[in-house]
Amino acid sequence: MREDKKVRNRRRGRGPGHGGMMGGGEKPRNFKGTMKKLVKKLSVYKVSIFTVLIFAVASSIFSIVGPKILGKATTKLFEGVMAKIAGTGSIDFGYIKNIIFILLGLYLISALFRYIQGWIMSGVSMKVSYDLRRDISKKINALPLKYFDNTTQGEVLSRVTNDIDTLSQTLNQSLSQIITSVTTVLGVLVMMLTISFKMTLVALVIIPISMALIMVIVKKSQKYFKQRQDYLGNVNGHVEEMYGGHIVMKAFNGEEKSIEKFDALNEKLYGAAWKSQFFTSIMRPLMNFVGNLGYVAISILGGYLAAKGTIEVGDIQAFIQYVRQFTQPISQIANISNILQQTAASAERVFEFLEEEEETKDPSNPLKVNNILGKVDFNDVHFGYNDDETIINDFSVSVKSGQKVAIVGPTGAGKTTIVKLLMRFYDIDKGAIMIDGHNIKDFTRNDLRDMFGMVLQDTWLYNDTIMENIRYGRLDATDDEVVAAAKAAHVDSFVHTLPDGYDMILNEEASNVSQGQKQLITIARAILADPKILILDEATSSVDTRTELQIQRAMDNLMENRTSFIIAHRLSTIKDADTILVMDKGDIVEQGNHKDLLEKDGFYASLYYSQFEVTKTA
Repeated sequence: MREDKKVRNRRRGRGPGHGGMMGGGEKPRNFKGTMKKLVKKLSVYKVSIFTVLIFAVASSIFSIVGPKILGKATTKLFEGVMAKIAGTGSIDFGYIKNIIFILLGLYLISALFRYIQGWIMSGVSMKVSYDLRRDISKKINALPLKYFDNTTQGEVLSRVTNDIDTLSQTLNQSLSQIITSVTTVLGVLVMMLTISFKMTLVALVIIPISMALIMVIVKKSQKYFKQRQDYLGNVNGHVEEMYGGHIVMKAFNGEEKSIEKFDALNEKLYGAAWKSQFFTSIMRPLMNFVGNLGYVAISILGGYLAAKGTIEVGDIQAFIQYVRQFTQPISQIANISNILQQTAASAERVFEFLEEEEETKDPSNPLKVNNILGKVDFNDVHFGYNDDETIINDFSVSVKSGQKVAIVGPTGAGKTTIVKLLMRFYDIDKGAIMIDGHNIKDFTRNDLRDMFGMVLQDTWLYNDTIMENIRYGRLDATDDEVVAAAKAAHVDSFVHTLPDGYDMILNEEASNVSQGQKQLITIARAILADPKILILDEATSSVDTRTELQIQRAMDNLMENRTSFIIAHRLSTIKDADTILVMDKGDIVEQGNHKDLLEKDGFYASLYYSQFEVTKTA
């Protein structure tokens, strides 16, 4: 189909939707809004975060008082040395020993409190990551099919892995560090004021210089962190696509082109990552440079005040330690500000995904019908994948219960689209689709899709045993029921020739069984599900003639006493259909059984004769 080819191209990264929701060069569109959402997400754990705050403050306080006490020991040692030189006294080692034990106790308590706060914060960050992954998993199931048609799988995977991992790491490392740094700055400021107001003023000159540098670097680095996350998603998407389609890529000698595209994406990722890391790395050296200027000024002023007798010698030593403690958390805050840019970029991508428009809600009072007969009516249906392009026009048809209806037409006619509308993968723009006289919108999607069984051209089997792959049609089925369905689908005839039989595990691509065997397994799955309505979409188009006959017999068993919609290119497979709907450009151009349509000598006859390369007289 025309529209489905366009969809597949976008899914594989060739169409306009490739690259995800946001361009790689954008800044976070709403930094404050994103951080508010993140804070709201963290508010669930406010008790734990408050506990972290208490322990962080306590740890900082015990650490902050240390230099002041050590300054007393320095002063006592200095006074003892001077007294010993003058012959008027000696060093009081008992006093100094007591101070050392006090300091040891304070620092041990500080380390213990810091360990407890880190342990609690690790738990919070892991829970937030768990919650976000759970929310994304639920969101994936709530998103309409058109979202995945326009977004690469790697882009979605990047949000589940890279972005949430970034959030987890930064929450674990940065949140408690922010609390500790702010507490340390305030506590150290108080302690410096108790030593010397003049020296404190000199130390405070560091702040505006540091903040100015921080603002300049943050402004420059913000966009590069966002670019890095976006380009990482693009690289992951390309790798996933090339790995998933590596056989096709090799068959068409696409390795060189794939490598060129990867190199281009990787080059962009390298550039954004290098720039973001560069701005992060220059932050600390700049802060150290500003801090060293402060040390020089404080040392000169401290020596002058000590010479005048305004402060003690030990106070200079304590003040220099406090200045180091004062500049270090400012440097940490500067570094955290860069990390927060990366956090905001990741959080914005996660929240954007969680805020994507979902499928329309199921009805609040859904219709429950126990005995579905399978009568289907399309009443004046209109639909387009895009608002400016309608591809299904005035589609109306009535299908009786138990009828076998074939839908044929050239590529792009709208055949598969009809099936997608019937199962509400997409909602119609106008008109109504009825099952047993009930609008399909009156059912929940789960109840609606329970009525259907599908056998598609692209078989979907997962990495488990053949038994469990068949059981996927009805998860509560017994082994005997699974085997019975397998026999009806002609799976049992070949499964005993395979290693381990029904217990043989299919590999990730299910390449350890043939294409025809995969198709028969999916038919067995549909038989086990026992649906009221069947959809067979090109189910025999990719197998040989002999296997096709075997699959056809299995499908005949499957379609017995069920309403069936068969989409087929091979017109030989639908000769016995009760009704054949011939579609072209979204409209039914002909309708009838095989014999009648040939006698009309119209569009269907043209398709049939061209396919079998026979003349009308033949």
